[in-house]
Amino acid sequence: MNIGDAAKASGVSAKMIRHYESVGLLPPASRTDAGYRQYGEKDLRTLQFIRRSRDLGFSIEEIRGLVSLWQDRSRPSREVKALAKQHLDCLDRKLEELQSMKHALAHLVSCCHGDERPDCPILESLAGKEA
Repeated sequence: MNIGDAAKASGVSAKMIRHYESVGLLPPASRTDAGYRQYGEKDLRTLQFIRRSRDLGFSIEEIRGLVSLWQDRSRPSREVKALAKQHLDCLDRKLEELQSMKHALAHLVSCCHGDERPDCPILESLAGKEA
């Protein structure tokens, strides 16, 4: 199948397919005599794997490790679990940071009257003054 068909079947854009090839997540596609990329079922499965990994927020380097582990049928599952656990811990930290930002912003919003007056605790806080 050509790159457009592979994109449609995998849910990965043609641009990202070319990118994944360029960074080595996907092996270089075979080419037709006219130079068009051709993808097989194995490539399609790899693209779907990459897309699902990206949907879970894994980085390109983490996906590189996951793809390698996925293709190595002799690997112990503890290596996969360790990589996934490390990513989960990172997501937990990001979630805590987002919650902190949300609470701080909610406090600023509650302090602002949102009326015709020019004074605004949100802007004052952003400028370095306490609300």
